Amino acid sequence: MSAVPTGSETYAVVIPSLGRPSLARLLETLADQDLAAGGAVPLEVVVVDDRRGADLPPLDLPAHAGGPVRAVRGYGRGPAAARNRGWRSARRSGATWIAFLDDDVELPRDWAGRLTRDLASCAPGTGGSQGRIEVPRPADRRPTDWERNTASLEQAAWATADMAYRPAALEAVDGFDERFPRAYREDADLALRVRHAGWQLVRGERRVLHPARPADALVSLRVQAGNADDALMRRLHGPRWREQAEAPRGALRAHLVTTAALAAAASGTVLATAVGRCSTARAGRGLLGAGLAVWGVQYTRFLARRVLPGPRPGDDRFASELARMGVTSAAIPVAAVRHRLRGTIRHRRTVPWPPPVRAVLFDRDGTLVHDVPYNGDPERVRPVEGAREALAALRDAGLALGVVSNQSGIGRGRLTTAQVDAVDHRIRELLGPFGTWQRCPHAPDAGCTCRKPMPGMVTAAAAALGVRPQECVVIGDIGADVEAAHAAGARSVLVPTPQTLPAEVTSAPEVAATLGEAVALVLPGRDAAGGRR
Repeated sequence: MSAVPTGSETYAVVIPSLGRPSLARLLETLADQDLAAGGAVPLEVVVVDDRRGADLPPLDLPAHAGGPVRAVRGYGRGPAAARNRGWRSARRSGATWIAFLDDDVELPRDWAGRLTRDLASCAPGTGGSQGRIEVPRPADRRPTDWERNTASLEQAAWATADMAYRPAALEAVDGFDERFPRAYREDADLALRVRHAGWQLVRGERRVLHPARPADALVSLRVQAGNADDALMRRLHGPRWREQAEAPRGALRAHLVTTAALAAAASGTVLATAVGRCSTARAGRGLLGAGLAVWGVQYTRFLARRVLPGPRPGDDRFASELARMGVTSAAIPVAAVRHRLRGTIRHRRTVPWPPPVRAVLFDRDGTLVHDVPYNGDPERVRPVEGAREALAALRDAGLALGVVSNQSGIGRGRLTTAQVDAVDHRIRELLGPFGTWQRCPHAPDAGCTCRKPMPGMVTAAAAALGVRPQECVVIGDIGADVEAAHAAGARSVLVPTPQTLPAEVTSAPEVAATLGEAVALVLPGRDAAGGRR
């Protein structure tokens, strides 16, 4: 695959991944596209490694999969945050579209050609184009419940298994809402917000294959956690969100009836054991019987709905599928109601995305003051140009300020704590007060959770200021500052210096030439010097 993109529409591919084996297959099919019909190659392919852990081995990625392949870390914060990390990094390629793919899809050889035509046919006001999803069914038997669940993606609206967005549309709504922690509803929420921002969404002609990935016996129980995300959708978009998002109605009402019947039966059991009060005991036995009767009817209906379309007696999957359905059909209603209640309580005060910026956290050396390696002398402190004005603008806007600084000189034995204290005191004298000052004194090999790029200082600073990490912006001069922000869930702005590596600039979501310009990104109503525009 060596053709050069043609026409005015170009695209980059963003793939969030947990390192599953299916990723290799996706990249293989992406590299094996037939471009004879005029398809374009991606300007780049950004794989967001969303595995959890600090010392993970890098993903085994090819150097080229149609376009050059680049990996960035996602830190296990979920697909919404991973896609945001990917598209914000990929937009620096200059692509006019960002094509999102899931790491468990496979691309037919004509996918790139069809995508190119889909994008070229979009009007200027079209913000997104959806591909068609095909889920292969087993040829020798009826599909299992999990396979049918996967097959429902064929009717899903605006699913990011294959969805391309203009960067301008993503920027208009600040990308995916990172409060959706699972691969569920985050794509529907984005589509609604993009539409509300005035963009149109269309369905294209390209298609992808989405095989049902292997799953254990309790997968249908675990996915009930998505009911908490339904509560978030209702909070953000109102009671008619399903109609707006073209999402089918779920089974929550039936699950509520089933759970209420179980609760009634449990209450009846308690009352039936009442001592000395025959009328109470009789009422309890009646309530117990009624509750069990309603539960039995509901359970039988739910079980039949899940079993009858599935494997038949004689199929190799029938016995195991029947056992799974029997157990999970009893547990799912209670789990669904519990997750919905949890989501309703958790999101009762949730505000629209993005949450307002309430705090700005600064790296110290190279960002607020000129970097003097292992500086223990307050007399050598020199603020960077524009630092006073930038900080004054933020204070005038009512934002909380903090510092998050690696000071490995203490752990290496090059500096004393008293020396670093003296330098920090001098910085406050020159630049004013800060609401919190977080310092990591450890050497790089100490294995601590506070040293950037770990998120410890960012989360600690947010807690000290009484805000959430999502309400913070971290401004720094190297990739470790950007990584710490993302790992904590905060926004970041990189202000490069001669010490900043080119790769750090390339992968940074937001880059500013000066500290003043960085503050202008945080306060878009002000100019770089801090004045009103």
